[in-house]
Amino acid sequence: VQLQASGGGLVQPGGALRLSCVASGGTPNTYGWFRQAPGKEREFVAASRWSGGSTNTADSVRGRFTLSRDKAKKTIYLQMNSLKPEDAAVYYCAADSRSWPTGTMPQKNAYDYWGQETLVTVSS
Repeated sequence: VQLQASGGGLVQPGGALRLSCVASGGTPNTYGWFRQAPGKEREFVAASRWSGGSTNTADSVRGRFTLSRDKAKKTIYLQMNSLKPEDAAVYYCAADSRSWPTGTMPQKNAYDYWGQETLVTVSS
């Protein structure tokens, strides 16, 4: 599976962005987003199973970020609302051919496929 991410940019605090990630070469069974701020470890944002069901969302973004996918377009989305300066980071989409339980989804090593980085800057 190859992943192509896009949608990052500069937004003011309180604003919104939508990240997209197109999958090709196969269909993932688990997909999600991670982010990495300067000087910090890559952290989990949200993930779900391609077949549907529960989504695992990090506490720091719950209620503001929404994960979704379009099966026909094989595209993963991360709608980010009410952005805060602490949301600024490089974002990565991730996918795996295995269908992971929600408890496993936050683990970076659960994903074999990663998209390229897309930068989100939140600043006034």
